[in-house]
Amino acid sequence: MNILVLTFWSYKDALIQTYTLPYLKLMHKHLPADSQIYLLNLEKSHLKITPEENTKIDAELANYKITRIPFNYQSFGIQAICTWLLILVRLFFLIFQQNIQVIHSFCTPPGVAGWVLSILTGRKLIIDSYEPHAEASVENGDWKRNSFRFKFLLFLEKLQSRRAKTIISATKGMRKYALEKYGATFEHFYVKPACVNLELFSETNLKRQKLVEKFGFENKIVAVYAGKFGGIYLDKEVFDFLKIASDYWKDQFRVLILTNHKPHEISKFCQASQLDESLVQTAFVPHSEVPNHMGLADFALTPVKPIPTKRYCTPIKNGEYWALGLPIVSTANISDDSEIIEQEKIGAIIRAFNPTDYLRVVKEIDVILKKYNSKKRYQRIRRIAEQYRSFNIADKIYQEIYGK
Repeated sequence: MNILVLTFWSYKDALIQTYTLPYLKLMHKHLPADSQIYLLNLEKSHLKITPEENTKIDAELANYKITRIPFNYQSFGIQAICTWLLILVRLFFLIFQQNIQVIHSFCTPPGVAGWVLSILTGRKLIIDSYEPHAEASVENGDWKRNSFRFKFLLFLEKLQSRRAKTIISATKGMRKYALEKYGATFEHFYVKPACVNLELFSETNLKRQKLVEKFGFENKIVAVYAGKFGGIYLDKEVFDFLKIASDYWKDQFRVLILTNHKPHEISKFCQASQLDESLVQTAFVPHSEVPNHMGLADFALTPVKPIPTKRYCTPIKNGEYWALGLPIVSTANISDDSEIIEQEKIGAIIRAFNPTDYLRVVKEIDVILKKYNSKKRYQRIRRIAEQYRSFNIADKIYQEIYGK
């Protein structure tokens, strides 16, 4: 059973390395022995792969019968349309030449190509990581509701949703959303939140002494955030919250931000919120070093903008935080995670963006930190990761789909 996997991401992108390849390896495990997986990547110039890296990557992927199909990424416009026409022609012939039986798309934007190819070839279409993108782009303020981009992608989301009979979503609520927004029903609907390598993120990563000394975190309460500011994430509100936290914990408080934002950008945010910049450390590290850096913290932040469609997303970082035993400060109605955090009392939910609510959240985190020592916190919160973010969840789904 040969499979064509469609993505919009460069091979070096974290969304391929941590969010796609682990799933492809699970698929490989359940496929018949002679099956092959073909992976489409759109390569961005700043993530260019050298010839030496290319040889090494292909050799590694060959162990899992994965073959890459790379194309250069083009932003929206005439060039992108021409590139996608070329991609569709090549993939159309590839499907017949390699007897590909299933088109497996990660997210709905590449699902557009999946829908076209499924119509043209009659192959089965599966949409993985299924969540709204057109509505989300409007709610984020990136697109206008009357724009061609929005109307076009929404139309294509409807078409692919009605075509796909197998859906793998991040949340159970997406099934109702698809019925209401797209008029789509599915023969097979699975729920798979963003899973985490529980061996990579574990107790062994906590409070590494050399890193504690490097950042000056001895005997400090450390908040960590791994990600960007702006877009789907809050920006000024995060630093306003951190200012309230620093006022509460005073010199005992420190912040670690794992991001590719430039130092001057972080400095501007600090100044706008009157947060002492000396309390904030920033670092941009390879994903292999993320667990050790996250593990320096006592609690973590997930500042996703609380727009309606984020009820159907799945923040990868939450699973990583939980795997390290970190209480999470989150906005409300994010995936199923906000409810889990509140019900299990393993963090705090920001409900209003003002000093009063920020202080309430800080105090709730303080109660958790005082009530449970680091070992107890780890044990309580780690089990949430094991329950809701283990790759065993994905393994069972792929076994049911591909192991027949």
